[in-house]
Amino acid sequence: MVIDKTSTKPKQPQLSDFPDFDLTRLLNTVFEPEKGEKVAILIDLKDPKDIKDFRFLNDPTYTIQKHAVEDFYKPLNDRILEEMGLTGGEIFAYEITGGSNLDLPDEAFDPTGKQLSLEKDIYPNYDIVLCISTYSATAPLTAFAKQIGFRGATLHGVNEIILGSGLAVDYNEVSASAEKLRLGMTKAEWVEIDFVIREKKHTLKLELGGQEAQKSHGLCRGKKPDIANLPAGEVYFVPEGAEGEFPMVYEDGTLGLMKVAGGLIQEAVLIDGNPDVIAQHNLKLKSDPVTGELGELGFGTQVLPVSGRDIQDEKVLGTLHVATGRSDHLGGTLTPDRFASKMNATHDDILFAPHKTPDVEVTEARMFRDGKTTVLIENYQPSAYLQRLLEE
Repeated sequence: MVIDKTSTKPKQPQLSDFPDFDLTRLLNTVFEPEKGEKVAILIDLKDPKDIKDFRFLNDPTYTIQKHAVEDFYKPLNDRILEEMGLTGGEIFAYEITGGSNLDLPDEAFDPTGKQLSLEKDIYPNYDIVLCISTYSATAPLTAFAKQIGFRGATLHGVNEIILGSGLAVDYNEVSASAEKLRLGMTKAEWVEIDFVIREKKHTLKLELGGQEAQKSHGLCRGKKPDIANLPAGEVYFVPEGAEGEFPMVYEDGTLGLMKVAGGLIQEAVLIDGNPDVIAQHNLKLKSDPVTGELGELGFGTQVLPVSGRDIQDEKVLGTLHVATGRSDHLGGTLTPDRFASKMNATHDDILFAPHKTPDVEVTEARMFRDGKTTVLIENYQPSAYLQRLLEE
């Protein structure tokens, strides 16, 4: 058995290391749009009727939606559409779904107050759809893009740090780096992750079956219907099975240990925090078992500052994440119709990173491929193996 265990610590990036956000550059790089292509913006609101006359801008809690207007809608309509030879530029609102990658409601409204259908009035009439929302809409938009034929990007959780770093980078470079790491991980038979909590080690083994690794690299060009998830920069797999244990930090800070068998979380066990949170999770697992299916294993590929939003922070080199639930948008088989409740049909990333899970050490993540075991991450740092791949 050959194990490469050396790791090096990369420089922590600052916003000053990145160019200013440039929407024209982002659109050109991600989409390479043709003249005349039509662009739309989607946002989510508690009451989508509040898009009328942009009255939602009076609510200070709508920071993401304000960025959608100030950094996307206005620049598009003020100059970018004309400069790029594009059309459209309209903005529409739908009701906040309440969960990651839940199907979107069909009802939408425009700033005049007119009610519209996403499926009938918007998706078929635009070439590029930008969804700037509270919760990720990648899964439902991917399904509709393939069905109807448009392209787009989901940019949920946008904030100043993301605009100034994850959306300001050159996605040609992001794509090239992601491909180097993808080639270095593809066709792995399995990945094992060691977690240490309070000096006790727990290991999760994810069976990958030699599958081709995939990448989220931010490029969505040509006529092929697709949705880019931005910021991008990730290599990922859809596990064929999983066994072992891994920790999870709930929204209230409760720390639980997930017991995994047959690719599913079978039970959550309290480590610290609120026992009611664990009890509620176990009730959900019992009533709707597929909510515990491990549907993704992902590795970040970019050097980015922490943004406080998982959409960017899971793309940071040295972090990893597993996800439960819906996986059809990643090439998996778990579709919304297989859940007992449609409100459970989410895709929920569980990120392991120093700022996110300070009480959880990821001492090692390693893959088995081509008859040998190779370390990928050690103590939240990329291994020498990954560093060499990026330098090639």
